Amino acid sequence: MLRILLIGKNGQLGWELQRCLGSLGELAAVDYPEIDLAQPDTVVELVRRVRPQVIVNAAAYTAVDRAETEQERARQVNAMGPGLLAEEARRLNAILIHYSTDYVFDGKKGAPYLEEDQPHPLNSYGASKLEGERLIQQAGGCCLLLRTSWVYSLRQGGFVNKVLEWARRQETLRMVTDQISNPTWCRALAEITAQVLARGDDYIRERTGLYHLAGDGFASRMEWARLILELDPRREEQKVKELIPALSADFPTPAERPLFSALKCDKFTNSFGLKLPDWKTAFRLAIQ
Repeated sequence: MLRILLIGKNGQLGWELQRCLGSLGELAAVDYPEIDLAQPDTVVELVRRVRPQVIVNAAAYTAVDRAETEQERARQVNAMGPGLLAEEARRLNAILIHYSTDYVFDGKKGAPYLEEDQPHPLNSYGASKLEGERLIQQAGGCCLLLRTSWVYSLRQGGFVNKVLEWARRQETLRMVTDQISNPTWCRALAEITAQVLARGDDYIRERTGLYHLAGDGFASRMEWARLILELDPRREEQKVKELIPALSADFPTPAERPLFSALKCDKFTNSFGLKLPDWKTAFRLAIQ
């Protein structure tokens, strides 16, 4: 029976993974404080106790703006911890599945990014995630490194719930038109992870490497907000009357965001014969 260790079970992706992976074998699902990726001892102790055949790391430091002042914490959780997981996975001859981000890119290419494109993060969060990728690759074990983007859930806070909340309080909403990427429903991402794992050890080992895996197609924050308001199941509660286009420069933040950071996911589809649904289709399912 497959022994799976899931790290980050309480996050938006981890919550969905816990529900998808249980049918594949014996699942040990943990979160902080049982494991703290910033504390190497807890990482090593847990992995060696569970002795998993697969480690799925859905934990991350995701507070993009706060990472500018908590750079060391972000680096420990997003880089050093995953690097150690990769070393422990290699020691056990286990498979590691780890999720990274479109924020490893600077958004200046003007077209969707390929796996071969040169990363150039604009902020500390992106830099910490990129360092994590490199430490995992240096460890040299079997890993599926999955870069994704704009992951959302309706269970927890995030862009979708913020837009719905603002729409119930304000008559006008200003939305940026120059930030563009792939909205990715965390349930679809969890399900496709489980589908890959179900194909077995040898199948995955033949396809180890870095892949882009995000919702099919891309949108601006403005386009996404428009669809959120249109499909809001409690539309009668909305006060909003107008969406006003804005630029990222109109909303200064501690961390600079990449503008066009959409990911091209053909390599994953060609390797696994799978793809995430069109982002609009997925969102319709998510909000039902």
